[in-house]
Amino acid sequence: MTAVILAALIGALMLAASLWTEKLWFDSIGFTGVFVTQLVVQVVLFVLGTLVVGGLLWGNMLAAYRTRPEHRRRGTSAVLDRYRDLLEQNAAIAMLLPAGMFGFMAGLSTATQTLPVLAWWNRQTSGVVEPTFGLDTTFFMLEYPVWRLAMSLLMSGLVFAFVAAAAVHFAVGNLAPGQGDGRRATRPATVHLSTLGAAVLVVYGLQNLLDRYALVLEQGTLFTGLHYTDANARMDAKLVIAVIAFIVAALFLVNIFWRRTIVPGAGVVLMLVSSLILSMIYPWIVQTLQVRPNEPDRENDYIALHLEATNQAYGIAEREIEEYEAVTQVSPGQLKEDAAALPGIRLMDPQVIGPTFDQLQQVRGYYAFPEILDIDRYTIDGAETDVVVAARELNQANIPDPNWNNLHTVYTHGHGFVSAYGNRRQGNGEPVWITRDIPPVGKIEETQSRIYYGEQSNNFAIVGRAEGQAPIELDSPGGAEGGGEQYNEYDGSGGVPMGNLLGRLLYATRFADINILLSDRVNENSKILYDRTPKQRVEKVAPWLTVDSNTYPAVVEGRLVWIVDAYTTSATYPNSQRVLLRDATSTTQSTALGVQLDQPINYMRNSVKAVVDAYDGAVTLYAWDETDPLLRTWEAAFPGSVTPRSEISDDLMDHLRYPEDLFKVQREVLGRYHVGNPRVWYNGTDVWQVPIDPVQSNERQKEPTYYLSIKWPGDDEPIFSQTAVFVPQNRQNLASYLAVNADAASPDYGQLRILRMSDRRQIDGPGQTQNAITQNPEVAERLLPYTQTRGSASIKFGNLLTLPMGNGLLYVEPIYTERSGNAGAYPALTFVVVRFGEHVGIGSTLQEALDRVFVGDAGAETGELPVTTPDPAQPTPGQTPPQATPAPGQADPGTSTPPTGVVDEAAAIDALNRADTAFDAADAALKAGDLAGYQARLAEAKAATEEAIRALGR
Repeated sequence: MTAVILAALIGALMLAASLWTEKLWFDSIGFTGVFVTQLVVQVVLFVLGTLVVGGLLWGNMLAAYRTRPEHRRRGTSAVLDRYRDLLEQNAAIAMLLPAGMFGFMAGLSTATQTLPVLAWWNRQTSGVVEPTFGLDTTFFMLEYPVWRLAMSLLMSGLVFAFVAAAAVHFAVGNLAPGQGDGRRATRPATVHLSTLGAAVLVVYGLQNLLDRYALVLEQGTLFTGLHYTDANARMDAKLVIAVIAFIVAALFLVNIFWRRTIVPGAGVVLMLVSSLILSMIYPWIVQTLQVRPNEPDRENDYIALHLEATNQAYGIAEREIEEYEAVTQVSPGQLKEDAAALPGIRLMDPQVIGPTFDQLQQVRGYYAFPEILDIDRYTIDGAETDVVVAARELNQANIPDPNWNNLHTVYTHGHGFVSAYGNRRQGNGEPVWITRDIPPVGKIEETQSRIYYGEQSNNFAIVGRAEGQAPIELDSPGGAEGGGEQYNEYDGSGGVPMGNLLGRLLYATRFADINILLSDRVNENSKILYDRTPKQRVEKVAPWLTVDSNTYPAVVEGRLVWIVDAYTTSATYPNSQRVLLRDATSTTQSTALGVQLDQPINYMRNSVKAVVDAYDGAVTLYAWDETDPLLRTWEAAFPGSVTPRSEISDDLMDHLRYPEDLFKVQREVLGRYHVGNPRVWYNGTDVWQVPIDPVQSNERQKEPTYYLSIKWPGDDEPIFSQTAVFVPQNRQNLASYLAVNADAASPDYGQLRILRMSDRRQIDGPGQTQNAITQNPEVAERLLPYTQTRGSASIKFGNLLTLPMGNGLLYVEPIYTERSGNAGAYPALTFVVVRFGEHVGIGSTLQEALDRVFVGDAGAETGELPVTTPDPAQPTPGQTPPQATPAPGQADPGTSTPPTGVVDEAAAIDALNRADTAFDAADAALKAGDLAGYQARLAEAKAATEEAIRALGR
């Protein structure tokens, strides 16, 4: 008993600490109403669930016990005899114990439905009517789930009550073995159990009536939603089953007076048999004999209804599709009309250059950048520019001495926003920085760049010093007098005050960390910062939202903030196709960015743009899609938690963009639902699919979507967009090109546009283009010095971008090189390769590659910085030195054009052997630290390789 009491006290203390610290956290962030509302509803639902199930059990057991006969005899069941003895000795415990146990479990289960019940209570209408039942779509999204919950709870309580009452009647002797029917029941038992049986059947009938609405929500043979068999067989069947249940319920009530148990019992059997016939056999007959032989005709109207609902639910109804006769021929000056878009072609791949940011801007090992960087737009020197951005966060895994004080009181924050031009490179292939270093310097002004809240802030931090104490939070590796480390004392509004004894005790309990209670670094001015990642904070203050997998940093009005796209979703939008969110959003980026929950959805809106301040952790939820009925419902449920869209500042608006996960879901749905003709949809003759990422080794990972500025055919100016491509099902040629206006400040924001490729001419897709690039002789020759260095250098292909240009499709791919076996190596942009039609060009710059493709003159300037050829004797830190760069339209220096058709195999073999020997010698020189010898042997190997190429007639 002592152990039980201690365990109960410890559990109560932990629960109290958890609840109170949660309340303090919500207080500190200004969302107390969200916490209180949820807690109150949870308590109410727990009590309601407990009372419904537990109360029904206890009340019916008590009613059965009170009707016990004066003279009772022993039964034939030992278990019932023991229960009878318990009833006689302590009836209260015998009834309250099972009632309390089942009621408690039901209460816990019911309390988990807080959000659905809140949504039902505050429901708003959409104005869109589902045609089958004539009900607003929000009935299915907000009301139907709660009515199902109520019916299930009531049915559970009645079934448990019936079983419990029967057990008590047996135990007290109201039901006993007899003659005739095999059972003898007293009149009280007959009245009681017949009434309960009738109640169970009435609820079962109501469930069948409610299940008729589920027919527009269930997955059928072809799609999610109402099918011919549902409308013409299952719907009527459920109505008939409900009527039968009500009739059998009436037989149970008649049994109160007639006392012929066999009659309602036979009714139950007939009902079950009828249910089997009506719900399974009859629909199977209709489906097999009527629908399957004539499926396109029978299902045509229902497919049309399904297409309309799916388009509406995913926000793709207003897409624009135009036929595109993409040319494949090239001519000088072909890109003249696209001159405005060329500077927006992004060469810095955010999936590749993360290590480059690390090596050049990490500063110390305890800082880190994300594996995949982000793309944003800033006005630089008066021009809107696509920028690669990242935040320099704290990486606690690399803290030199990870003791408790360092982890929680010294290394508390990251520092600095780093950005680089998306379309520029330095002469050695490194990014051209816009902002860099600690504290940040550059063309993007920051007034507060410390990062106390970030994507890698996974631990709690204790900040604040007592009066007179020196700061102890490491702020930067330099900057103090004499060039030493600089320290900071947090003065932001974030965090929860916890310096008194009660606060220390609460948080020591919450985090199971006695050091919080004992450490002298916790003082009267201390605050504790926890739940610090942007996703955590948004999900806690708005649990009704689904957060995008990619959060990105931005400098808004001088402060570093995190922008979080968030969605309202539903899985019960009528007649809309259901997809798995994780499958639809999974690409090659998913591992680094995180994956979505494996939850089904068939409705999605980017209803909220959330902003989390990196310094004080403040969360602001801005209403974005103010027409969304789910958003309006949650605004009613949590008044004041969402800020109107009109309060978004111009500076913030410039950094908002079309969210990735929404676009990926829409892309997935559009693969099948871009067609509007039900017969074409049924035949599946125009199905598109997302191609596999051609630059990744994993053959199951889809190509990611890309942010870049593109000029749509017929438009005057380029637009910041998110783009993707489709290939036909089970084919690799290009089927269509998809783009969405991603500029939140544009009046056409969110407009989906599709270029459908002509069926008369095949345009290669990404996989075919990547294959053509890697097999191109010119590309192979330029990459040869890097692929023949026996592991001392490696090639990294960047994102393969697709752009509508020159009346056709232009593929652009940056190529990076990285020295292998070197701890300080990083990818550096070395080449750019371009493909248009069947024509491939490679150069050290995009301009050079374009000019090679378009017969020496692309017709427009890319705006790149000039690239100088590095000194071969001075290799760059991140790569093996590239060879001399030829001018646009000229042959590579050091090579000649031999006559074609003359092949000397013996000379070629001899030259390759000499090249192999030279490469071995170069490796040996490099390992010995002889850079001069390494360069000399490398030059010999290159010369021998070129000799072999000439000997082969190339």
